[in-house]
Parts: sequence; C-alpha cells; structure tokens
Amino acid sequence: MTNTLRFPPADPAVAAAFFAAELAFEADPDDVVRDLRAGDTAGFRLVETRGAEAFARARIPGAVNLPHWEVGEATTAGWDRGLVYVCYCESFECNAAAKGAAALARLGFRVKRLSGGIRAWQAAGYPVEGRTENLHGIACAC
Repeated sequence: MTNTLRFPPADPAVAAAFFAAELAFEADPDDVVRDLRAGDTAGFRLVETRGAEAFARARIPGAVNLPHWEVGEATTAGWDRGLVYVCYCESFECNAAAKGAAALARLGFRVKRLSGGIRAWQAAGYPVEGRTENLHGIACAC
C-alpha cells in the first residue's frame, strides 16, 4: 500500500463537512484580493494583529491595526458586529492572527484568519501599503 493511502480517506460526507468547517475559519488571499479589487468588502474588514510598527511598515490595503494583545471591549467598542473580521499577521509561522481572532471571537465577533498572512499575500504579488522600501524584511513583530 502507498504511503498516501495508508490511512483510508474519509467518507465523502465526512470529508465535505470537515473541509466546509475548515473554510469557515480561513480566508484565502486570492478570494480577499478579488473582493478588494471589485470593491466588494461590505461584509468583512481586514485586521492586522501585529504591532503598530509592523502595520506602518507593510499592510494590506484597507486593513485596520489592532494588535492581538490590545483586543478588548474598549478597543472594539465601535466595531460593527455584523461584519466578519479577517485577522492576519506575518505568516504561517506567526500565531498573532489566531490570538487576535480568538480574542475577538470571545467578545462575540465573527472571525476568520487570512491563510499565510502578509507574507503569502506579498508572495502572490498583491499590493501592500506602508513604508514598502524593503518588504523582504517583513517580520512577526508581535
């Protein structure tokens, strides 16, 4: 038996439920950029969950900055609870987006995490705002 099939695949109904649940937690950079380019952002807002310095250096256009350690009732008081907040950080190696999304969810907000963070966004060639003189140095900064 091959390594690939050593563990049998799930029943199709179980697999469909699993992958639908996974998609409920993640947003793909390609889908987000399509929405941004179409101006179709009425249902979500991007949230950079690293620190202010990282946000000033490089950010996804239209994102707001709320470092994960500052998420609370006071910092989200004016936020629209009808939106989905798509949190992102530096990369797959950084968990600031997960920390921010968890904190927002505990406050009752609907959330997703942007797959791969700003590094995946940049690697795909999507636009970045800020002091973009040296994007190769994007760091976790959280």
